[in-house]
Amino acid sequence: MAQEIEREWKNLLTKEEFIVLHQTLPFPKNGQSQINYYFETNDFQLKQHASALRIREKNGTYQLTLKQPHPEGILETHDALTKKEAMCWMDGHIIPKPAIANELNKMNIPIDSLIYYGKLTTVRYEYKEEDLIFVLDHSTYNRHEDYELEIEASYHEIGMKTFEQILTRYNITKKQTPNKIMRFFKTLTF
Repeated sequence: MAQEIEREWKNLLTKEEFIVLHQTLPFPKNGQSQINYYFETNDFQLKQHASALRIREKNGTYQLTLKQPHPEGILETHDALTKKEAMCWMDGHIIPKPAIANELNKMNIPIDSLIYYGKLTTVRYEYKEEDLIFVLDHSTYNRHEDYELEIEASYHEIGMKTFEQILTRYNITKKQTPNKIMRFFKTLTF
C-alpha cells in the first residue's frame, strides 16, 4: 500500500504577495499545471471523517489520493489510475482500487457512494532545498481563483520555523488557510 505522512504549512496570499515571493525566491519561471478532481458522498461522509478524496492529473498521469488526519500531519494513501479509469470515476463508474478501497472500508464508506463534484486547476511553482519543498500555487475553480504558499518538510520543527521566517521576512499576514478541497466545496451551490 502506498502511504506517506505529509507535513505541510500553508498560507493564502494576495496576488501581490504571490508575485513578490515568485520573483525573490528561487522558484522556476514557469509552473506546472495539475488538475484535482474531487469526490465525496452525497451526505459528506468523507468530510465527517475529516478526510478528502481526489484524482490528480499531472503530466499525463492520474493518481487517486485519500487524505486523512494523522497525529504527525496528513496521512495520504495513493493508488495509480489509468486515464480510462480516471474518466470512469468521473463518469460515475467507480473502479475500486486496493489501497483506497481498504481505507474507505475502515471508515464504513461504500466506494459506490462516491460522487464526482468538480475540478480545481493549479499552476504550481516548486523548488527543493535540503529537507524542504517550497511551493507557490495559483488555483482556479468555480469562477474563483486564489494564491497560496506551501512548505513541506520531513521534520515538523524545520518546516514550521522556515514557514514563519518567510511570513515574517516578507511581512505576510498569517491567515487561516483551509485546504484546496475545502475551498473548492465552499464555492459550490447546492
